[in-house]
Amino acid sequence: MSAVAPSASYSLTVRLVIRNRPGMLGRVASAIGGAGGDIGAVDLVESTRDRVVRDITIKARDSEHGQQIVARLKHTAGVQVGNVSDRTFLMHLGGKIEIRNKVPIRTRDDLSMVYTPGVARVCLAIHEDRHRAFALTMKQNSVAVVTDGTAVLGLGDIGPESALPVMEGKAMLFKEFAGVDAFPICLATKEVDKIVETVKIIAPAFGGINLEDIGAPRCFEIEEQLRKDLDIPVFHDDQHGTAVVVLAALLNALRIVKKPLRSLRAVVTGVGAAGTATIKILQSSGVRDIVGVDEHGTLHRARTQGMDYMKRWVAASTNPRQVRGTLSDAVAGADVFIGLSVPRILAVRDVRRMARDPIVFAMANPVPEVQPEEAERHVAVMATGRSDYPNQINNVLCFPGFFRGLLDSRARTVNDEMKLAAAHALAGCVTRAELSAEYIIPSVFNKGVAAAVAEGVARAAWETGAARRWRRVDASGAPTTGRARRRRR
Repeated sequence: MSAVAPSASYSLTVRLVIRNRPGMLGRVASAIGGAGGDIGAVDLVESTRDRVVRDITIKARDSEHGQQIVARLKHTAGVQVGNVSDRTFLMHLGGKIEIRNKVPIRTRDDLSMVYTPGVARVCLAIHEDRHRAFALTMKQNSVAVVTDGTAVLGLGDIGPESALPVMEGKAMLFKEFAGVDAFPICLATKEVDKIVETVKIIAPAFGGINLEDIGAPRCFEIEEQLRKDLDIPVFHDDQHGTAVVVLAALLNALRIVKKPLRSLRAVVTGVGAAGTATIKILQSSGVRDIVGVDEHGTLHRARTQGMDYMKRWVAASTNPRQVRGTLSDAVAGADVFIGLSVPRILAVRDVRRMARDPIVFAMANPVPEVQPEEAERHVAVMATGRSDYPNQINNVLCFPGFFRGLLDSRARTVNDEMKLAAAHALAGCVTRAELSAEYIIPSVFNKGVAAAVAEGVARAAWETGAARRWRRVDASGAPTTGRARRRRR
């Protein structure tokens, strides 16, 4: 069973007071390496005749492993352990985001224009035409990131306060990759009606709503109701962001194995929010043979165990061969495995029973459904949700650019055409020369990704009549905008 690699998310900075003798730094490095730690930076703090003080950054596998490394250092002769800092906690101290002014207030004139009395004229202009709020307020570039804290990462129902660090992180990614101002909204209720009503009440301040980490099946009900009631786009990233990136990765993987979408046999394990949305986008793309699998086995029309209304839809809409049984039964002869479930449920022997040139996306985090080291000899293309393996399938490749396109087009809603456009735009960010089995999806730091996704979404919004404004590009490549007056044919 392969060990999880050390990660920056469990990194420590340890201050060590080391006896000033030849070979002592090597002794420290051996102690860290012997404990399975990964040394990063080694910084000199102070040096005297008798001692050397160093700050050493160490990556660990998890919190317990970090404690084991520190314990090993404490038992190293000639070494004293001083302060131990958890670098992740340090990054979160005081929160990770803040609000800044876009215009200065230096004089009385400035004050009279940004606030009273001048602001009254702007208020009245919006009162006469509420759509002017898009041009005259932050609404044009603002998104509410809304959660109830019931499905946070892989942690489950940990509550709204505990979810706030994730929502802050999400807001950071919006700003960093697409220039979108996002605001964490953590709600102290699990009731569908209260969540819907609260979002409707705060909606006038925002150009879009990003639902996040809300448990299934309530997330489906909340999104559906808000889409009916609001005239701004509502996007549940755990569903649709995942689905878009999975499809983009699959499109490029298929370029390598040279298989068409319509001929595929696909298995999706984990039929929650992300799994259901992935099934839907695969169907919209032309995949006909999909089998969903959860903890009770395959979903089929006759199954009654563990079914909610969304799983009943999956059972009725997929599995045309009516495969019954376990995951092992489902993956036999399959071309594609898409894991959105739990660690280590896909056996290597089952991978070997898949079709020729199988594609395996094992996205459980931090431990995938099957370890790449175990499966790579048997697959044509392998992807995970982790950053320390090739082909990381990460929602950050989708949602910043997706909302940039929604805001730029002032879209009223989100539709399937936008999701497909986003997936194809994302896939297109990997050039023919770059494409390989270890590079089917662009890096999250590729500066062109958000712009490409935004352009695809905005174009789809216009072509489907969902846009209030079309974002064009002039001859020089600079964006121009205009109000949408008709649906383009």
